Amino acid sequence: MSAIVDIHPHIISDDEQRYPPAPLFGKRSDWSREGANTVETLIAAMDEAGVRKAAVVHSSTTYGFDNSYVADACAAYPDRLVAVGSVDMLAPDAGDTIRMWHARGLAGLRIFTGGSTRDFDPKELEDPRAFAAWEVLAELGLPMAIQTGPVGLPQVRMLAEKFASVPIILDHLARPDVLDGPPYANAADLFALADLPNIYLKLTPRIFGDVKKGDASAETFFPRVAEAFGANRMAWGSNFPNSPGTLSEILMTALAGLALLSESEREWVFGKTAQHLYPALAG
Repeated sequence: MSAIVDIHPHIISDDEQRYPPAPLFGKRSDWSREGANTVETLIAAMDEAGVRKAAVVHSSTTYGFDNSYVADACAAYPDRLVAVGSVDMLAPDAGDTIRMWHARGLAGLRIFTGGSTRDFDPKELEDPRAFAAWEVLAELGLPMAIQTGPVGLPQVRMLAEKFASVPIILDHLARPDVLDGPPYANAADLFALADLPNIYLKLTPRIFGDVKKGDASAETFFPRVAEAFGANRMAWGSNFPNSPGTLSEILMTALAGLALLSESEREWVFGKTAQHLYPALAG
């Protein structure tokens, strides 16, 4: 397999004076308070696991909309890392803010509508005040990752249709319910997005755990996803260090879960899709 790329690790600085926590929604995530996972820690974990490059996702539940640490940290390792940040898409100056962070090296953005610190609220996704900022994403050629659950998928469809040139990456596959097993009728709202060519799926430890529960299985679910979306719209993300285990263990679980895919499909999931979404990771 070619060089492995991770599109969902996080980093936390050990210098809270230089990079003070200011979590989105006012509540810091438990995992980010348990100890720093600096960029140096991430690079060491990547070297141990055999992960060549990564798109590092800013921790909104630590730093809110201040992308300083992820931007500075990734700039220190330009041959290994790119930064994915977050801005207030509803702010009047959101477009200018996106341009500023892009100039500081951000290769993509992410909207955190909920998760570890609050329930999902998709209202931000459909708010017309954000549409000008989405136009800037299209202008700059930046992908947008969206963290939501099934409740937000109607809004995701609207955005994908309205901004067809912007790649939209669903964090954790938008957390589908797969416990009913094949044909995975409970995840029909996810599979219904397959007709939108700018929708991409981020496969993280959450889904690799869920397919071991109920009537689900990796052997029946992942080939179904690859058939519907194509492996060229699927990418692996570790969620390290938020998810349990070392980066090596997280990667091994993902490789085992996707063992039934073809070698070509695994090449896309573990590298080529990431390099398409974040061209600076290619080469």
